[in-house]
Amino acid sequence: MRCIPGEPEFGDGQSAERAVWERLRASLPDDVVLAHSVQVRHGRAECEIDILVLWPGVGLAAIEVKGGQVSIDGGQWYQSDRDGKRKLRSPIAQSQSSMHAFRDWIGDQLGSPLTSRFAYMVALPYTPVPSSWSMTGCPRVLLLDQEDLQSPADKIRRAIEIEGNGAIPLAPQYLERICTRLDGKLETPSGSETSPQELEDLQDHLTERQSGLLSATRDIPRIRFTGGAGSGKTWLAVAKARQLCRDGNRVGLFCYNKGLGQHLQNQVSGWRQAKPDFTGEFHDFVRSLGIPDGTGQAYFDEDMPRLLIEKAASLPLEQKLDAVIIDEAQDFAPLWWEALLACLKDPLMGQIYAFMDDRQDVYRRWGGATADLAHGPAAELVPIHIDDNLRNTRRIAEVFKSFAGEHFTPRGGTGLPVRRVECATEDALDIASDCIDSLINDGWAANQIALLTTRRRHPIHQEHFDSGTTDEYWRDFHAMETEFYGHVLGFKGLERSVVVLCVDGFKEMDRAAEQLYVGLSRARSLLVVVGDSTLLAEAGGRELERALGRAEKWDPILSD
Repeated sequence: MRCIPGEPEFGDGQSAERAVWERLRASLPDDVVLAHSVQVRHGRAECEIDILVLWPGVGLAAIEVKGGQVSIDGGQWYQSDRDGKRKLRSPIAQSQSSMHAFRDWIGDQLGSPLTSRFAYMVALPYTPVPSSWSMTGCPRVLLLDQEDLQSPADKIRRAIEIEGNGAIPLAPQYLERICTRLDGKLETPSGSETSPQELEDLQDHLTERQSGLLSATRDIPRIRFTGGAGSGKTWLAVAKARQLCRDGNRVGLFCYNKGLGQHLQNQVSGWRQAKPDFTGEFHDFVRSLGIPDGTGQAYFDEDMPRLLIEKAASLPLEQKLDAVIIDEAQDFAPLWWEALLACLKDPLMGQIYAFMDDRQDVYRRWGGATADLAHGPAAELVPIHIDDNLRNTRRIAEVFKSFAGEHFTPRGGTGLPVRRVECATEDALDIASDCIDSLINDGWAANQIALLTTRRRHPIHQEHFDSGTTDEYWRDFHAMETEFYGHVLGFKGLERSVVVLCVDGFKEMDRAAEQLYVGLSRARSLLVVVGDSTLLAEAGGRELERALGRAEKWDPILSD
């Protein structure tokens, strides 16, 4: 027997409908079609047929189901169940109205009137009705009581043939035309995957569910949230800042990279209530307190934070912070931590929340030993591990899983296959640019795509760097108006739907694995890896080599 839907979902309060459905399905012939909960909207009429029977060679029946004990007194219908006795609109009138609405609607839909016999009926699975009972407008044949439903097929056929409106049996061809409107079949294109936008919406939803971590840890004043790429750490950092601001705290929300700093600023800019007292890069915070720039990396890593410690000693208490939040905290040099502690109202007990991935220590400010991160200032923080990857599809997450640790667990949708473009290292930049053109021709919007290099800055990136317009460069990225060209080191904590990772070499092979980890994990929906297999295997190891071996081989020129 064909059922529409194939396996109906009966909710709370629909046990009577389920019982009638099962008995009809067991009793009626195999060529009958049963439809559950048929919604009809025709003109101003809005009706629902609990169960619609379409019987080829016989006709149709619209069945209204009423559970509990049903009674009639003085023409008024009543229904009694565990909640008591209450008045009931005549189920016969309901069924009749639904039948007429469906007849009119299907005739308009198909362009030819429904002239087949059509009966309206009521099923009372828990109510006995004497065989001799009748009332005006409701002959007994239109009721199926608890006894009739033991073997209802003959009863339904008799009701259609005796009381059904219409002159002819239901033709099989017309039945099929009705079914096309009932099942509402809507096919997706052959071979298509779940849409990238749907998967990214799922990723956003999963990320928001991480807020439970903040609720569960709200009474812990110092925490180190450690998780792999795509675990939602930046989202959590922003959510924690908002929570603390709403509680009346003076909050500093910090990071190292300029691009991530602007992202954090954009996130807090729309808050209507209290905002952090500072949001952005650590060095901008130091400058905001009047400490001038110096030159050389040693100045920024050591001298500048020492000057901040000295400055903090003279700051009025009301200008100090109640809480410090650090995103991508593994990028912070040891003295930066000490300097931020000095800016707290209570350096010993003040609130500190660090969000970090010690496997993305690309700057090696801790001597290259990522374990040292947990032995510096962060050692005093309560460790909370975030193992689930939420921001990437599973196919993307599986590629960089070997970098993320044994507890790393992809939770996103399957997604599109990762694409692999084989080429010589010296050709990688040109071919990666070809990938951009091909992706746009394939229907991806330019502003969904980022091209990230591993060695040299892309020429567009380099031009901004040389002209001193990096602020404008990052504003363009966040404006999402066109494709983006960057370096993996500057893209930490950021993402785009599509990332073309251009492996154009590495300045230092001992940092190559961390750089690959960052680059591979920046794509949410589609990852394209461009470069030489030998170099990738050397930099990323055998597990990465095996993962990329399962990727889809792609030639952007041939695909155009």
